[in-house]
Amino acid sequence: MSEQPVGVDAAKRVVAALDFDRLTAEVIELVKIPSVSGTPGEVRVQEWYSKALAEAGLTVDQWDLDLAGLAAHPDFPGVEVHRERAIGCVGTTGEGPAGLILQGHTDVVPVGNPADWSDDPFGAGESRGYIWGRGSTDMKAGVAVNLAVARAVVASGIELAKPLAVHAVVGEEDGGLGAFGTLMRGHLGEACVITEPTGGGVVIANAGALTFRIEVSGRPAHGALRKSGQSAVESFWAIHQALLEFEASRNLEREPLFAHNPLPYALSIGTVNAGEWSSTVPELLVAQGRLGVKLGEPVDEARAAFEAVVERACAGDAWLRNHAPRVLWTGGQFASGQLPHGHELLDQMQTSLTSAGLATLAPMGLEGGSDLRLYNAAGIPTLHYGPGHLDQAHVINEHVPIRMVHECARALATLAARRCAA
Repeated sequence: MSEQPVGVDAAKRVVAALDFDRLTAEVIELVKIPSVSGTPGEVRVQEWYSKALAEAGLTVDQWDLDLAGLAAHPDFPGVEVHRERAIGCVGTTGEGPAGLILQGHTDVVPVGNPADWSDDPFGAGESRGYIWGRGSTDMKAGVAVNLAVARAVVASGIELAKPLAVHAVVGEEDGGLGAFGTLMRGHLGEACVITEPTGGGVVIANAGALTFRIEVSGRPAHGALRKSGQSAVESFWAIHQALLEFEASRNLEREPLFAHNPLPYALSIGTVNAGEWSSTVPELLVAQGRLGVKLGEPVDEARAAFEAVVERACAGDAWLRNHAPRVLWTGGQFASGQLPHGHELLDQMQTSLTSAGLATLAPMGLEGGSDLRLYNAAGIPTLHYGPGHLDQAHVINEHVPIRMVHECARALATLAARRCAA
């Protein structure tokens, strides 16, 4: 009789130990905690998660992040909201570097206007095979799966050669504060899966995203005498047109991992504020947005290319030549990142999907920033695989299919056993 691959029997035992009813209930419980970035809910959800990991039998490290110290670090990834306090949370099944890290962020984006939702955004309703509410897809379902897999590993009683670790982080939505702090604390491992929503596929790379601010000055005048002043709004138009052309040029060459998206390196103006009075020519315009960073492109080079475009636009404008706008890099600064080519983690993840009776899709790239780049930069090969579809992230009436939550748990339970079992 031929020998089975290492970890097959252990994987069956871990999958059998999964408690799917409890998993569904914990997704709902997590969604009910309004952990919007920068609010006290971020602390509450981390405290809930730390307690749950401890009750599952893991050794838990919960600590207050040194917000000032991390922000002073030259590699700090940036933030976009103010925090008085933030908590780190790591659970492990044993001593030493983890054979596998399961990682997820517990912070969520704001809900917008609650009246636009069909129900309470944090009510966490369950209907028609879905769990509804802010963060259900991005990514309370994923962090619930991580907890369920860790609990099943312990409950199964399998012997481990290497620890399994679970990292719960905050601040992913605005830069990666929690992941950065967790890695700086020394919580490392041989490989990592981040359970961001991937629609059943596997994401092995992410483009970067840099938050910028452009300040354009004008000259105020009475609105009835518009030509005697200089509108900052009109001056910004030349810059905006140049940036649109810049965006197009950066997306001419198609990266195979982004074949599904004609504009993987988007440049978006998110907010524009100008003027103080309706009948006064505006003397200042402030535009904020994000610049997509190409795979493998150094952040400094992306910034320099952006600034050069703004400078060229100003050189061709009579007013801007003598009144150069300020370009500032603020908020989240997401570099690109990619699983090392040929690393075994991809094959192991896809094999685990097959073992769980799930389809394997061609590896993909993620157009937005994520914690993947921080873990890969720390020498921890990392990919994304998690429940839900990305088009449900940050939207009204966000929801996640319960079926996908359970499927993801089976696949990751298999992977955890094969990477960590003796």
